[in-house]
Amino acid sequence: MSLSGSPRYLIIRRDNIGDLVCTTPFIAALRARHPDAYIAALVNSYNRAILDGNTDVDEVFAYTKAKHRDAGQTFLGVMAARIRMFVHLRRTRIDVAILAAPGFQARSLRLARLAGARQVLGFVDREGQGAIELAVPVTEIRERHEVEAVFQLGAPLGIEGEPPLARVVPDRELLARVDGSISSHFKGGGGPVIGLHISARKPSQRWPAERFALLAKMLSLEYGARILLFWSPGAGGNALHPGDDEKANEIIGTCGKEGLLAIPTTRLEDLIASMSACDMVVCSDGGAMHIAAALQKPIVCMFGDSSPSRWHPWRTPYELHQPDSRNVLDLGVEAVKKSVLKLMNLNGLGAP
Repeated sequence: MSLSGSPRYLIIRRDNIGDLVCTTPFIAALRARHPDAYIAALVNSYNRAILDGNTDVDEVFAYTKAKHRDAGQTFLGVMAARIRMFVHLRRTRIDVAILAAPGFQARSLRLARLAGARQVLGFVDREGQGAIELAVPVTEIRERHEVEAVFQLGAPLGIEGEPPLARVVPDRELLARVDGSISSHFKGGGGPVIGLHISARKPSQRWPAERFALLAKMLSLEYGARILLFWSPGAGGNALHPGDDEKANEIIGTCGKEGLLAIPTTRLEDLIASMSACDMVVCSDGGAMHIAAALQKPIVCMFGDSSPSRWHPWRTPYELHQPDSRNVLDLGVEAVKKSVLKLMNLNGLGAP
């Protein structure tokens, strides 16, 4: 496919945090292949911060899903803002809208049409045959990592080779604030900074609070690790935004406030900056894991009922645990600790 002048691309990725992180290698390759192109992204307000500071993207358009609207935001207000955004997009005169998610994306296709794109590039299956101008067969993505699957969309644009690293950029001021909190809390000294992210969307990937607490105490007392505790704030019973305040409080109560630094990550920007301050991260499969991978952090990850071949950390050192039962409740503390020490040793983080 060839376009005259400097092409104008719109990348549409409207789903979860980890999905957008896994799209950043494709965005980087598109920028490298077409350095003078205008590259925009259409995302949602929930995952938008993933692209903050990413110089591969010229402009980010974010819309709020009705279920994600903040207190005080009305449904009509959200819809009015969305209309204004699409009016702006149509004036941008997009050449190619890229539906950057595996499988045929009917809803994203509607967004591309609303944006006024001249052509649409995306995956098609039986349902999508003839629906878009630049079609990539969905059979090309089977059994691939999410990054590799999305990367198959590059072929019509002249993008070849291996996908590069994923990328997220921490806010410098927020990172400096976290570094200051770590130095103050741990009196400026100690061993490696290890982040424990305790939240997981899938029940099969929720490691119990008492095991996180025991792991934190072991690493702190035996190896001088400085433990940062991350979680999704809020009550577990919140239907729209369930959180892990109770779980975090249980861990803090067991370890004591001096034994770890608790960092509730109310905003995605806070999570990115806080993970950037870590030397290593322990977490379940999910958005936080992909953020850690994009920050090039060694990761010990726990998988329940999800696919390691599709979702493992992309191009960063990692140790992955998935019990035969596909439930992390059957994963013991000693196994996780052993993996932490292995990565500490391999990455020069002070393990014996």
